[in-house]
Parts: sequence; structure tokens; C-alpha cells
Amino acid sequence: MARPGPDRDPGFAAHPLPRTPSGLFPAGPPTRPTYREPHPVTGGGVAAGGGMAAAWLLLFGLLGTDLATYVWWTVFAGLLAWATALVLVRYGDRGVGTGVAIVTAGGWSIAAAVVAVRWAGTGDWPLW
Repeated sequence: MARPGPDRDPGFAAHPLPRTPSGLFPAGPPTRPTYREPHPVTGGGVAAGGGMAAAWLLLFGLLGTDLATYVWWTVFAGLLAWATALVLVRYGDRGVGTGVAIVTAGGWSIAAAVVAVRWAGTGDWPLW
């Protein structure tokens, strides 16, 4: 026996079954608003912040006459740079702030490695 359907019975009203969307494809307008980042992180911003931080640390590092003064100038310049990075991340360009923070951490790592190598080689703590 044939099943009734829209093509066999003109009086049959086919009502589609409601389907629950899987979520894989958007079915309509989003239920919540989407917000855009006011200051998106871009590669150019990160590179600009990194370049400026490298120049900043280099200028302060050149003020040192020996290892101890180099390290202390680098720590001081890094603290100023990180304070600037915090302000930039909160109120300004987040990409530039990220670049400043990354390069500053790298500069501090280089200073710490130089201190460790000198300390390991001489057995005397070089910062006092």
C-alpha cells in the first residue's frame, strides 16, 4: 500500500518537522551581540613595540661601564618599559604593548645570562 504524501494526495498538507540546528552553520542572527576589539593586536604593532623596546634597552645598556652597571641600567630601563607596556595594553595599542613586554623580557634574560656566566666563571657575585 502506498503511503499518502503531497504528490499522491492533493488534500494532504505536508508540514515540515521542526529541526533543531546543530550549531555547525549559523541559522540566523546571533542571540548575543558581537563586539570588536577597539585596539586589535597586529604584527606591525608588535614589531614596532619590539623595535622601540630594543632601542630603549640598548641606549640604557650603553650607559653601563662594567657588568654591574650594565645590568642595573637594564633592570631600570626594563621597569620603565614594562610600566609603559602596561599603560599601552590597558589604554592604548595592545600590539605595541605586547612587543615592548616581549623584548623587555628578552633583554632581562640576556642580562641574567651574562650575570650567570660571569658568576659561574669567577665564583664571585658580580652585582655588588
